[in-house]
Amino acid sequence: MTQTITRADIADSIYTELGFSHAESFKLIEQVLSNIVSALERGETVKISKFATFIPHAKRERVGRNPKTGETHAITPRTVVSFKASNTLKDVLKG
Repeated sequence: MTQTITRADIADSIYTELGFSHAESFKLIEQVLSNIVSALERGETVKISKFATFIPHAKRERVGRNPKTGETHAITPRTVVSFKASNTLKDVLKG
């Protein structure tokens, strides 16, 4: 069974466990996520110790093919982000 954890869930956890107000909790989450996104936009790697590393990769333009029709088209260059779990996270997930 899959469960999605939302920003609201994280903010509620901060509210419950740390005693911040709901507004402060949401503001804290938004600020953290904004800092991560800004760093990735600048092409910087973001490492969250004992959790994971987010690495931006620039992909060049390439030719793609529709597998159904065989028709080719250009795929525009873009930046993608890869997620690499830390060894600590991997150990926790192993059980």
